[in-house]
Amino acid sequence: MSSDLWSFSLGTYARPGVEDACLQLQSAGVNVCLLLCGLWLGERGVTCNEQRLQLLRDAARPWDADVVQPLRALRLQWKAAASEDAGLDDLREQVKTLEMEAERHLLLRLDRLAQSWPQDEATDLSAWLEGVAAGAANLDRDALHQLRVAVTGT
Repeated sequence: MSSDLWSFSLGTYARPGVEDACLQLQSAGVNVCLLLCGLWLGERGVTCNEQRLQLLRDAARPWDADVVQPLRALRLQWKAAASEDAGLDDLREQVKTLEMEAERHLLLRLDRLAQSWPQDEATDLSAWLEGVAAGAANLDRDALHQLRVAVTGT
């Protein structure tokens, strides 16, 4: 288990099926950084409760809305045109890199927020996953299950 959220996220995202599950959930409105944070906290045995979920949401919301989402929107907006324009494709790749860097900064913020929370209290990943995904339109419960299995093997 990785001690920091960024390393955990990189390792988890590279596991089979995780990227697809995350993208499905992202398209339903779930913040993938919060999902990865929930998985990390669950793996560390941090108890999920509404206060902690709200602190994470409050920390993530402005950065996601003001930084990550505009970069993602621009990258997606350029997708079709970039397939026919090498110069635009290069710029789109740079925007993608910035988007990933913005997500890394968000993960670092979430890590700092949760670093002092007591560990080894509980191991219910489902509570974290359901909590961070709450309110998403057309939530794909199979994708949530796939993430839990990717981390726990069960």
